[in-house]
Amino acid sequence: MYSLMSQFSSFMSKPFFVLANSLESWPIIFAFILGIVGALAPCQLTGNISAVTLYGNRSIQKKIVWKDILSFTLGKVVAFSLLGALVWILGRDIQENLTYYFPWIRKIMGPVLIIVGIYMLGFIKLRGTIHLFKQPKESKQETPIGSFMLGFSFSLAFCPTMFILFFVTLMPIVLASPYGFILPSVFAFGTALPLLIFIFIIWYLGGGGLLMKKGRKFGVVIQRLSGIFMLFLGILDTLTYW
Repeated sequence: MYSLMSQFSSFMSKPFFVLANSLESWPIIFAFILGIVGALAPCQLTGNISAVTLYGNRSIQKKIVWKDILSFTLGKVVAFSLLGALVWILGRDIQENLTYYFPWIRKIMGPVLIIVGIYMLGFIKLRGTIHLFKQPKESKQETPIGSFMLGFSFSLAFCPTMFILFFVTLMPIVLASPYGFILPSVFAFGTALPLLIFIFIIWYLGGGGLLMKKGRKFGVVIQRLSGIFMLFLGILDTLTYW
């Protein structure tokens, strides 16, 4: 399964990777395009599709959830910036220690997506302060913390492809550039680009809150379909990385 995803990822990201290599003398542009390649890496692919499904569903049902999307993106920026800072401060030896933890973090992602899918299907209820997947009646109850943590955790879901892109390809440029400390953040924005483009298209076409206008029953059907898709992604991800 991983081999199939890797082949698909390689096919989709090859043009961007070639473009990035041609712009290596422009570190900021190089880091951004390399982030787009990272968004298409096998370990990030299911996470990005899940984010598109989750936030796309919420945006179409209620309104464009810019606050949560920006929090998700900020989570990615913080995660990659911290990784870059660790290498910057502690040196490249830290990379070897991090490789022991990434596989376990990656394995958690599949079960998390399964739980989200089951929740969206209405089979479980989340109480307390968990507002990421629920759609409260009052917008004041919403919190961006869940989205931030989702972006942060998805960013740490490394695979060999992502490890090579970030640590082997990007970090030498980070260490050699006088403003290299900002490059991991630029890379993070590149990994979030598919989600940002998708939500922008919904906003541009006036799709925010579209299902609320169609009626509650229609919105429930779309949420259930999204839940089934999330459940499928979770099962696929679990079978791939366990």
